Amino acid sequence: MAYNAYNPTLESGDQGPQIHIREINDEVLDFVLSNTDLSVANALRRVMIAEVPTIAIDIVQIEKNTSVLADEFLAHRLGLIPLCSSTVDRMKYTRDCNCIQACENCTVELTLDMCCQDDDTMEVTSRNLLSNDPNVVPVLTDDNDPGILIVKLRKGQELKVNCLAKKGVAKEHAKWSPVSAVGFEYDPHNRLRHTQYWVEQDEKEEWPLSHNAPEEPEPKPGEPFDFKAEPNRFYFRVETVGSLRPEEVFLTSISVLQDKLGTMQIKLDDDGGQDEPSDMGYGANDQWENGY
Repeated sequence: MAYNAYNPTLESGDQGPQIHIREINDEVLDFVLSNTDLSVANALRRVMIAEVPTIAIDIVQIEKNTSVLADEFLAHRLGLIPLCSSTVDRMKYTRDCNCIQACENCTVELTLDMCCQDDDTMEVTSRNLLSNDPNVVPVLTDDNDPGILIVKLRKGQELKVNCLAKKGVAKEHAKWSPVSAVGFEYDPHNRLRHTQYWVEQDEKEEWPLSHNAPEEPEPKPGEPFDFKAEPNRFYFRVETVGSLRPEEVFLTSISVLQDKLGTMQIKLDDDGGQDEPSDMGYGANDQWENGY
């Protein structure tokens, strides 16, 4: 499945899932996923949140800190600064690299060296972080964006740190998540009765319709309830933190999901699936042994 900027609809045959893109920009992707079931929609949402790799500051070496913030506070703030991760596929995970701790194949170095020498308060922001890789820099919306505030310095205070940014996924730490929010809605008219409304007098007056309601026909008065009906149309909205474009997040999540299913299919086909469970690269066997 490939992204086509000129065709808002991605289809996989008449019987496969279909995607219609309603809105797309640098930070937001709004699309409709149809002709599939709830489990696929939720799997896609969870992969976008937790399993799309990005680059984030992982190790902070503080050489000097005379600011009002403790070293742990600063390290935490630095780790949560989004970094441009368009070249993340070129990097290796630290666990897969042959180096001892860090090298150019798995690590990007960023430095911060600020000292306040005036009576005015100095604001140290993510814009002051200097990277040895021009492709991996703090996310800024435009040239006038001051960046994310890290700390404020008064006269005589100094902050000097060295940061090592690495490739990772949000299953390891939330700082690697490429999205700020991913949500989807289905059945905007509540035909399936999956949502129980608390009503005082009139449901229609007290519960306004979703903005997705016009996408589906309104149920007729007295329409019988179908106990066997299943949702097959899902309205997604993806909001990124800027490290990746929303279409990159979406397409990568599709690839990750396909890899997971492919690994499972190979394991099931191998000797009739009689082997021990595969860890699929995330230590599942250890979790089984520990009872998780």
